[in-house]
Amino acid sequence: MSDLTIRHATREDLPALGEIVFAWEQRTEWMQSENYAAEIGRFIETAFDERIILVVGDPAIAYLAFDPERQRIGGLYSSVSGKGIGKALMDKIKEGRDFLWLNTHEPNRAAQKFYKREGFEEVSNEGAEPANGVPELRMEWRR
Repeated sequence: MSDLTIRHATREDLPALGEIVFAWEQRTEWMQSENYAAEIGRFIETAFDERIILVVGDPAIAYLAFDPERQRIGGLYSSVSGKGIGKALMDKIKEGRDFLWLNTHEPNRAAQKFYKREGFEEVSNEGAEPANGVPELRMEWRR
């Protein structure tokens, strides 16, 4: 991917972000969701003012949502894989920070492999998320 320009999301990006998550849920066999893209976009909007949301593309093809108060990555989704987009977003959010944490779905081995390459370590099993019943792992990164 030649253009990995990262920018802060605007409210105009929310429909595209909802589409990115919706498409991932649809192609992920173990993820059961009854939410449509527009609903997902509205969920993202509820936390918009409290989060740092970084995107790649216009329209957005990937995003990372970060809660700076808790130092938590709340989501990293891309409609394109294997092009360095996730790494670029992760590198950007690591800038100036010494600690980050996230939860990832237990069956999502590809995500866990990516996070481990990025220096995250599994620290606990968080059990199933009430909204979808899929167990999650907590992973942490320290500089």
